[in-house]
Amino acid sequence: MSSKTRPVKVGSLIVGGGHRPPVQSMWKEPLRADSLGAVAERTRTLAALGCGILRFSTPDIAQAELLGALAAMVEIPLVADVHFDWRIALRCMDFPIAKVRVNPGNLGEPWKLREVVAKAADKGIPIRIGVNAGSLPKDLQEEPDRASAIVTAAEREIAALDALDFVNVIVSMKASGVEETVRANRVFSGRHDIPLHIGVTEAGPLVQGCVRSAVALYALLADGIGDTLRVSLSDEPENEVIAGQEIVALASGTRHGADIVSCPRCGRAGFDTHAFTERWRDRIYSIRKPITVAVMGCVVNGPGEARHADIGITGVGDKVIVFRKGEISRTCVPEDADIVFGEELAKL
Repeated sequence: MSSKTRPVKVGSLIVGGGHRPPVQSMWKEPLRADSLGAVAERTRTLAALGCGILRFSTPDIAQAELLGALAAMVEIPLVADVHFDWRIALRCMDFPIAKVRVNPGNLGEPWKLREVVAKAADKGIPIRIGVNAGSLPKDLQEEPDRASAIVTAAEREIAALDALDFVNVIVSMKASGVEETVRANRVFSGRHDIPLHIGVTEAGPLVQGCVRSAVALYALLADGIGDTLRVSLSDEPENEVIAGQEIVALASGTRHGADIVSCPRCGRAGFDTHAFTERWRDRIYSIRKPITVAVMGCVVNGPGEARHADIGITGVGDKVIVFRKGEISRTCVPEDADIVFGEELAKL
């Protein structure tokens, strides 16, 4: 949330310039014409959970056409991720695409970059440069200081755009290692006012990926570095979005949506917190106001220990209770728990 970076417009959002960092995710599979409606619906779910920007790999013209059709169906800013073929980038920009990820160095002849930049400038579409530690230029691959090599690679790409007077740029520099990722972004931030998209690439499955990403991204955000972010997981995009929102909330000290607190469950449990949280997760996280929801397993961790919660639910013997700020508001049988909780939640 650094005010030192220049603002870049990405669809309806502003990235940089001190604005709250939007959380990004990436679609996990190729688009198909027969499922665009379902993709659009899931995209709306991701947006409700707090996804601000959604990126799609665009390896050929057919995928570009489908992405363009999808962009006309949804409001969330979509990003085309293009490599090597400048014609794909050009075609994507015929549609309401919010940003194009393309590295000047892998487009080939200089005139191809000029065509892409000219169209991006004409359409007001920003370009994201993305440098990953695992795909550095050959002359930088053996550099002992990989963080420094990542920054050098990014600055080369920026220079190519600067030469064409194109400044509508966002940069990402990612490694699978936390230390390298943090150091590269700190060095770059000290030299440039270009907005940074931050993240740990190939972070791993859910638990490992969340831990690595949280450590790296919190450190950067706490330093005022990072204008948009992605938690890259070998898992569903919904979990990437929720993890990203949690990191931003903790780093900024402000929450723009609901917070779930829940006990881990033990032998005392009279209520299945795991199943209930799973059923209600998306609906609760889609609430765009700062409320706390407690899902507790027993009377010990019920209204008393969660008295700070705006609303909570727990089991006591053969009953389920719903409470507000530590005071019981409703009691019901387990079979009616979802109905009663939903009714009380709607009153907030």
